[in-house]
Amino acid sequence: MNEAESAERGEGAGQPGGRDGAGRANAAVPGYDARSGPARPVRLSGIGIGSAGVVGPVALMGAPEPPPDPAAPPAGPPEHETERALDALRQVAAELGRRAQLADGEAAEVLEAQVMMAEDPSLAEAVSARTADGAAAESALYEAFGLFRATLAEAGEYLAARVADLDDLAARAVAAAAGRPMPGVPVRDEPFVLVARDLAPADTALLDLKQVLALITEQGGPTSHTAILARSRGIPAVVGVAGALDGLTEDVLVVVDASEGAVYVAPDQEFVERAREREAARRQAAARAAVDGVPIRTPDGREVKLLANIGGGSEVAEALAAGAQGVGLFRTELLYLGVTHPPTLEEQTEAYREVLAGFNAHHVIARTLDAGADKPLPFLPLGEEPNPALGVRGIRAFRSSEHEHLLDTQLAALAAAAAATGTELWVMAPMIADAAEARWFATKARAAGISRVGVMIEVPAAALCAREVLAEVDFASIGTNDLTQYTMAADRLVGALGTLQDAGHPAVLKLIAMTAYAGAELGKPVGVCGEAAGDPRLAVELIRLGVTSLSMAPAAIAEVRAALRQG
Repeated sequence: MNEAESAERGEGAGQPGGRDGAGRANAAVPGYDARSGPARPVRLSGIGIGSAGVVGPVALMGAPEPPPDPAAPPAGPPEHETERALDALRQVAAELGRRAQLADGEAAEVLEAQVMMAEDPSLAEAVSARTADGAAAESALYEAFGLFRATLAEAGEYLAARVADLDDLAARAVAAAAGRPMPGVPVRDEPFVLVARDLAPADTALLDLKQVLALITEQGGPTSHTAILARSRGIPAVVGVAGALDGLTEDVLVVVDASEGAVYVAPDQEFVERAREREAARRQAAARAAVDGVPIRTPDGREVKLLANIGGGSEVAEALAAGAQGVGLFRTELLYLGVTHPPTLEEQTEAYREVLAGFNAHHVIARTLDAGADKPLPFLPLGEEPNPALGVRGIRAFRSSEHEHLLDTQLAALAAAAAATGTELWVMAPMIADAAEARWFATKARAAGISRVGVMIEVPAAALCAREVLAEVDFASIGTNDLTQYTMAADRLVGALGTLQDAGHPAVLKLIAMTAYAGAELGKPVGVCGEAAGDPRLAVELIRLGVTSLSMAPAAIAEVRAALRQG
């Protein structure tokens, strides 16, 4: 919905009497003049996630847990304070673990990672050292988390998402130690648009979709945790909205337009009605596209597959219900999170069987374990790195003889699951940089019994040499999140660089086009499985460039299908 022009003409002027489109008093609304009534709607801009348009009142996220008073005396002797602090960490880990069990996919992965942080023995040691020196439990927790935070921040903020996670954990632990409720989403009597500086994974993962209409955050980019989880849950959002907390007040009515990354403040009734009409039309188009069953074809007759990104068997039913024609990205990392030892061959085989069995009429593309950088695993020590995102991650973690057996076990388990179910299995490796790495992986995967072997194109070098890389394998899938961050030299986890995290940038599109052209030349499929695949605004362009499939969160399939129908 494009209301910028009408807003500039003043068509958003409100009704007299100081009431907004829903009849609420708006004397505190930006742009309101009590003498002349509401002015044109104020427009706040950010990065849109999804394409929905939502109308609703604002609810502000509660104030963060304040830092404890360092001069506050302990409530008891050091042993008592140590137990209070460690018990708080146990409470936090238990609560996040409970949420992880209720969540699925990326939400569960992120929460499991937070549980691992809360249970980190080195954190407990740091806390105990401080209580032994006479600190109160709350101060000991805050200081220990602060030490870990500083360590990550000094790494050039390549672990910026983990820094935010630590802040969330610290707030929860301090609140638990003080006997206060852990911070979280406000509870309201009516549906609302949630506004926050940023959202912790624990909050985003279990948002009540009957209550939370949309998200607005000051921080974050298109591939931040908030954005990824919002997209996976089908919640429209506008992230990276500068001044959102200063420009929005409790209960003010807003129109959130994710399609253009805009938030309109205090619209009049006519503006609201037009927004709702457009949203109704969008929903109807998506609903029609979801059930028509007609394959998506390009003007030259190519069929375009719409696939699902999933993390485990619990997501199979949702993907099938959404109309997924297979799995374009099976994230196998979920099986490895929250454990201190790698899963056995039998455990992996059973987990993979569950996914493959659900898609025996389609094909499933599994990505081998993508570890390193912001996905540390206790049984895969990769050492300290000054630049983890540019370090030992993805396939690089298994090129050494020390860890190669982990990849061998995973490939064997994947092959066994495929043999047991009869499902067509494709397997790809992450972070391939050149033809030599592609050849190494292909040789190993084929020796394990994998018949369709591929690579992820996430490194610009691989895209620039796509013909040579594809000559070694059977297919490729473009991971636009990493490809964009490496192309633009902009860490995808740093919210301040969110505007550079644009997979529609000409430089990124050129690399995608080069890869797709190489695939067409060699007769090998090239899909996209990054966040860009689930963006209706980019879907048409990606297909025009020659991409053969798009893989996305199941919640995005209907909207992308509708966009391709119209495009």
